[in-house]
Amino acid sequence: MLKKYKFLLADKLQNIAYYLIRAYSRTFRLRVENEKPWLDHLRGGGKILLCCWHQQFFSAVRYFKNYAPYHPALMISQSKDGNIIARIAEKTGWHTVRGSSSKDGGPALKDMISHLSRYGFAGHILDGPRGPAGVVKAGVIRLAQVEGTFVVPIYATADRAWYFKSWDRFMLPKPFARVTLRYGDMLDLASKEGEEAFERQRLRLQEIMLPGLHADV
Repeated sequence: MLKKYKFLLADKLQNIAYYLIRAYSRTFRLRVENEKPWLDHLRGGGKILLCCWHQQFFSAVRYFKNYAPYHPALMISQSKDGNIIARIAEKTGWHTVRGSSSKDGGPALKDMISHLSRYGFAGHILDGPRGPAGVVKAGVIRLAQVEGTFVVPIYATADRAWYFKSWDRFMLPKPFARVTLRYGDMLDLASKEGEEAFERQRLRLQEIMLPGLHADV
């Protein structure tokens, strides 16, 4: 009985967290840049994998509800914090896969590959859930091997924000901040030439995205 009440309480708190985040994010003066090219590609039957740093994902939570009709998927860790994030993502219309994004896969990565192959749309947090910050993990390159998939970087900036003293210097835009979500160019990171080519693609994505990480704040 006690476990049942704990579950109900956790469920209610996660619902409250979702609506608080939605209400807080509504104050942002949001600008979105370079969304059309990849969204047209997705609507035309192509496959898209959106990627961002852990530091910046909060800025996109509310806006990403717009993508729910495209059946997006997101991998989230099995930690307690992950439980909250997963619930919020699911209420935003994203399918969640729980587990690790290591290169070798395990069930979670295999589920993500299956979902991306079927629906053609997924998201990935490059250095989550615990870093190191700014280091692209190999799982994203494994996902990029799904035939026809293009990787699209996402960068979030805010004219006013708090930066937490966490491993990723997590960014929380202040109320009524001017927030910009900028999508990068579509990247073909498919690599069929072995381990060295695989690593080159991982480093290529890391090099492209590192300038967008707010490291010195």
